[in-house]
Amino acid sequence: MKITLTGSIGNITKPLAEILVAKGHEVKIISSNADRAEEIKSLGAIPLIGSVSDTGFLKDAFTGADAIYTMVPPNFAAPKFRAYIKGIGENYAAAIKEAGVKKVVNLSSVGADLPDGTGPIAGLHDVENIFAALNGVDVKHLRAGYFYINFLANIDMVKHANILGSNFGADSKLVLVHPRNIAEVAAEVLESNFTGKTIQYVASDDESTPADVAKVLGTAVDKPALPWIEFSDEDAFNGMVGAGLPEEIAKNYVEMGDAIRSNKLFVDYYKNRPVLGSIKLKDFAVEFAAAYQN
Repeated sequence: MKITLTGSIGNITKPLAEILVAKGHEVKIISSNADRAEEIKSLGAIPLIGSVSDTGFLKDAFTGADAIYTMVPPNFAAPKFRAYIKGIGENYAAAIKEAGVKKVVNLSSVGADLPDGTGPIAGLHDVENIFAALNGVDVKHLRAGYFYINFLANIDMVKHANILGSNFGADSKLVLVHPRNIAEVAAEVLESNFTGKTIQYVASDDESTPADVAKVLGTAVDKPALPWIEFSDEDAFNGMVGAGLPEEIAKNYVEMGDAIRSNKLFVDYYKNRPVLGSIKLKDFAVEFAAAYQN
C-alpha cells in the first residue's frame, strides 16, 4: 500500500511509520520541518516537507495514496485553539476531496462525541463532523484516551512541589493511552478494508485513578507517598500560565479538566469500551522515571 502520514516524527507517527515500513508499505511522512527529512528517510519513509495550512501542498501529498493518517499538530500560538483545530480539519477535507483519497484514519479523542465543554477536544468534534461530509470516503476516527506522556509535563511539579495534580480529583475516572498503542491500532486499521464513517476507541488503561497515577509514578521516582492534589480551576489556570502556557491554551486545558472531573468526557467510551493496549501505567512509570532523572 501507499500510505501518507501526517504528524512528522512525533510520538505516534514515528512508531506508526516503523510498523508500516517493516510490513513493506510505501510510507510518506508530512513534516513542516525540513531538518526532519533525514530522520524520516532513516525510517525508510519518504519526507514531504510543507505546511498542513497549505491545501495545495496537502493535495499533492495525498495524491496517489491508498490511505492516509491525519492528526492535527499542536499550535500553542493559535489565538483561538478550537478554531485552529477546525481549520486544519477543513484543510485536510479539501485536500482529501481534491486528491481523491478513499481511506482516512483520523486521530481524534475520547470526548469528541460532545459538542462543547471539553477544551481542545471540541475542535476534534468539529473535525469529525467535517469528515462526515466527505462523500465516497471511508473514515475511521480513533478516539484516543488521555496520553500517559502528558504527565511528563508535571515532572517539575513532582520534583519541586512534591505533589502531582490537576483540576480533577484523586478518585476521578481516567482513560489512559500510550502513543505506541495508538500507533499499533492505527497500523492495523490502515491495513484493513474498513468502510463507512466509524469510530474506534483506543486505550491502554481505564482502571487507574489519578491517585493511582500519583502512587505509581511517585514510587518510580522514590516518592511513594506522592499525593494527587485537586486544584481549583483558578489555581490550575494560574499554574499553567505561570509555567509559560498561553492563556488561551491554559483556558482550554482547564475546561478539559472540568470535563474529566464531571466524568462527562468518558460516558460514550464506557458504552463502547475497546480491547485495551498492552502498555500499562507501571510500564509508563519506567519512562517517567528515566525522564525525571534526566
